[in-house]
Amino acid sequence: MMVIGAKAADFTLKGVYRGRVSEYSLRSYLGKWLVLFFYPADFTFICPTEVTGFSKMADAFRAENAEILGVSVDSLESHRSWAEELGGVAYPLLSDTDKQVSRAYGVLDEKEGVSLRATFIINPTGEVSYQVVSHTNVGRSVEETLRVLRALRTERLCPSDWQPGQETGSPELKY
Repeated sequence: MMVIGAKAADFTLKGVYRGRVSEYSLRSYLGKWLVLFFYPADFTFICPTEVTGFSKMADAFRAENAEILGVSVDSLESHRSWAEELGGVAYPLLSDTDKQVSRAYGVLDEKEGVSLRATFIINPTGEVSYQVVSHTNVGRSVEETLRVLRALRTERLCPSDWQPGQETGSPELKY
């Protein structure tokens, strides 16, 4: 598992975006916030709700200087077909068929051979600022991921359920 404040594990993976295959690496996102999320598999029950949820909110993430990458152990062809079936996806879906990136991030369910549901927010210097991992049977909240990103970007203390425009605490207070 990644450690908060540590450098995120570097990776280079092929992915599909708008029907085209390209290479994506953590290095190419330095200087921006990155939401890196792992999901178990294409063509499933819960995963399309998350993938389309992030897609619908992609512009809101980009407005926060953040990009989104989705990762599963599925093939590029599976990603291409699935994205087409979903009506398109507004960010790349990366293929971790050798499962090395899922292992590096500590989110591979070795028994099932799929990634757990995991979300990492990586800051512009490449450090892990946030992570949440859940069982494969519980979908994540895209809205909560965006809320946390916005809170992290303030560099201030943000209480539970904080929303932009609400009071924050001084960073000197620590906790």
